[in-house]
Amino acid sequence: MTTHLEEQAIHEKHYEQIVDLMKNEPYGRFLGMKLTKLGLGTAAAELTPDENMLNAHGTVHGGIIFSLADYVFAAASNSYGKTAVGVTTNVNFMSAGRLGETLTATAEEIKKNHKLGWYAIRVYSGKELIATMEAMVYRKSQAFVGNED
Repeated sequence: MTTHLEEQAIHEKHYEQIVDLMKNEPYGRFLGMKLTKLGLGTAAAELTPDENMLNAHGTVHGGIIFSLADYVFAAASNSYGKTAVGVTTNVNFMSAGRLGETLTATAEEIKKNHKLGWYAIRVYSGKELIATMEAMVYRKSQAFVGNED
């Protein structure tokens, strides 16, 4: 079992590689998401929606909001350099996002053990909280970054 100190050492040693992988995630890049912060078990990102990201009511489509929440969830849970895959998510949509208002999302690790991790995600449009997500990952033992020595 990998201890927290070992995971922290992997994170620090391979930080640039982890950030690069998360910043260049194809779907996130396609949507224009920008990773703005990555720490141990935490992440933040932003996205400025364009007219192609709106629903029939002229507000930001829920799929876009979910995608941004999922993006920071993935970044935070994979910040240790070991593969973590989503198991469950529960999203609450509270208010609409608007065209031209930058969406920001944060993910914070609530708890983890050697196999599972739980995260709280918040999405804002401007300063308004528009969605929350509770999410859980399965933590694989394989590293996706360089040799752990």
